[in-house]
Amino acid sequence: MRILQSPADAVDDVGGYPAGRRWVEIPAGDGQRLRVHLIDTRPGESPAARTVVLLHGNPSWSYIWRNQIGPLVEAGYRVIAPDLVGMGMSDKPLDLADYTVARHVEWMRAVLVDELELSDVDMVLHDWGGIIGMRLAAENPGLVNRMVISNTGLPDRDPAEPLPDNIEATGPHADFQKMALEAPVWEPWAMLPLVMVTEPAVETVDGYRAPYPDPSLTIGSRAFTQLLPTRPDNPMYPANHEAWKVLEQWTKPVLTIFSDRDVVAPHGWKAIVARIPGAKDQPHTILEGGGHFLQEDVPEAYTEALLTWLGPAQQ
Repeated sequence: MRILQSPADAVDDVGGYPAGRRWVEIPAGDGQRLRVHLIDTRPGESPAARTVVLLHGNPSWSYIWRNQIGPLVEAGYRVIAPDLVGMGMSDKPLDLADYTVARHVEWMRAVLVDELELSDVDMVLHDWGGIIGMRLAAENPGLVNRMVISNTGLPDRDPAEPLPDNIEATGPHADFQKMALEAPVWEPWAMLPLVMVTEPAVETVDGYRAPYPDPSLTIGSRAFTQLLPTRPDNPMYPANHEAWKVLEQWTKPVLTIFSDRDVVAPHGWKAIVARIPGAKDQPHTILEGGGHFLQEDVPEAYTEALLTWLGPAQQ
């Protein structure tokens, strides 16, 4: 596995990005090591402290949580906001084939369980962070307490169902997937107008661009586009189906905060509310005026909904 790294100072001048940056090393899966970059607002704090883990998706990195981290800290939480492998300031395997959903789940498990030794955390999940985070919750008993899930879902297909004779990519994301694969240059920040309702400010676009001063460094974002479940034989389906068996017995609290103008996963909340017992009778909300990146379009409303439900940390 060939591994790229963003320059260590690439995000030093990003406005609004919180302090508390650090790296942890984990196995890459082939005998090598990967550095995972994260915000940790209180490194070295007692493991008994209430912890919130924020997991982003694509085309974002931990920068997307900049408006939520401060208020969570003020409410007494230790906040962990990793950059998924291949994204932000985390190490970036160079080849598309290096990235799978199973590896992303294992990489985050290694960070949170093996390296940070976390348990009983609250997770706030968005986009691909929802798939990875719900898998982590289902596959690692004791890791997760409460979950807040935004603009995402956990794709499910029963592996016992026979595959169709003609297997090809279909659905609303198939054309996008093909375009992302064939694009000569991939620029994740160029997708912001597609996932936001409001026009992104220049400094916001600069923040999303900052970790990628060289075009080769955007490989992790391009790889996520190829993991989208546009084919019935997508490799993530069997493990997702097993995760759903656990989540269908999950009684710990689960909240969905979605937005009314999301074009990526507008109905992802429906299966979560219908199938997860812990989501029953929770104050699920759909925020008005937000696109897929509701943290950018309606940051105050999103933060308020999040903190109202989580409440102050119990130290």
